[in-house]
Amino acid sequence: MRSAASRWSSKLLVGLILVIPIATAWAQNPAPSTPAPPPAATGGSATAPQMPSGSETSPTPAEPASSEPQPAAEEPSANDQNTMFVFKKQVEEVVLHATVLDEQRHLVPSLNQSAFAVLDNGTPQTITSFRREDVPVAIGIVVDNSGSMRDKREKVNQAVLNLIRASNPQDEIFVVNFSQTYYLDQDFTSDVNLLQTALHQVSSSGSTALYDAIVASAVHLRNNPRLDKRVLLVITDGQDNMSQETLQEASRRLQQADGPTLYAIGLLGSGLQSSGRDALQQLAAGTGGVAYFPDTLDQVDNITRTVAHDIRSQYMIAYKPKNQNAKPGYQSVQVEARAPGYTKLTVRTRNGYYPPEAGH
Repeated sequence: MRSAASRWSSKLLVGLILVIPIATAWAQNPAPSTPAPPPAATGGSATAPQMPSGSETSPTPAEPASSEPQPAAEEPSANDQNTMFVFKKQVEEVVLHATVLDEQRHLVPSLNQSAFAVLDNGTPQTITSFRREDVPVAIGIVVDNSGSMRDKREKVNQAVLNLIRASNPQDEIFVVNFSQTYYLDQDFTSDVNLLQTALHQVSSSGSTALYDAIVASAVHLRNNPRLDKRVLLVITDGQDNMSQETLQEASRRLQQADGPTLYAIGLLGSGLQSSGRDALQQLAAGTGGVAYFPDTLDQVDNITRTVAHDIRSQYMIAYKPKNQNAKPGYQSVQVEARAPGYTKLTVRTRNGYYPPEAGH
């Protein structure tokens, strides 16, 4: 049985994701036979239907949101170094978060701006701002809650908590548990105890609507106005078999201009075949993240610690694209790094972005 707080968190996610196509899928689900009691007031203005009292029942249909998303600022500051991407009518500035590795796959966190070169659609760019500081991050923890995860959740939850404890104390984190549907069991918070409670909202039943959960969580990250650096950690042991969204739509959503970096952990399971692995790798690589496939559950803890270290060791690189009107649609990005003492450096960052005019 989910707590009143978790139901309210679930209701908040429903209200926030009404702008995406999967809201139409909710309208096809029957209303729960016994409405949950109203949650205690916790603030916020989102309006959403009653969520089910049990984890196996789908939400009731939702009414369309009455407010439109707020537009980007008209005059962005050139010194706003934390903004993931800033847009006016055209791309004013692109901000990338990049991880650099040496030949031994060790992090290289101490390079200067002169070590980097950026190409946008093959055209060399001038870096307008640069930093290598640890900044607060908005993080979405998205965990598979399907039946095959029942025996895995204890170790998975502990590994996620270790990532949370290794993160910046000012990070804001939410937890989504998903199976055939998804629940926002804890909205943005820095409270480890609240996040731990949310991770233990386990039903372990139903199918795997992975892409729906990813798209909804990416939208929820976008709706956090306080932090512009965004990360999704997705943990699953099966491939998608239930979503209304497609892999292509999930990938496109992640590659929007303000999309998050996605890290994925694919656990060994009967449902995670080669196509499932390929999907996780595609989703992660397009955003500058990594997909991990541990051989045992015991390896998950080290992976989450690695992810936490990766997030806190990134460079921020900003530039104003030249020839902004050269072509519409997807804009490819390539970042290279060279420095004395290193034979080869590998830069991991998003490989492109969709300007707002070409996105949703």
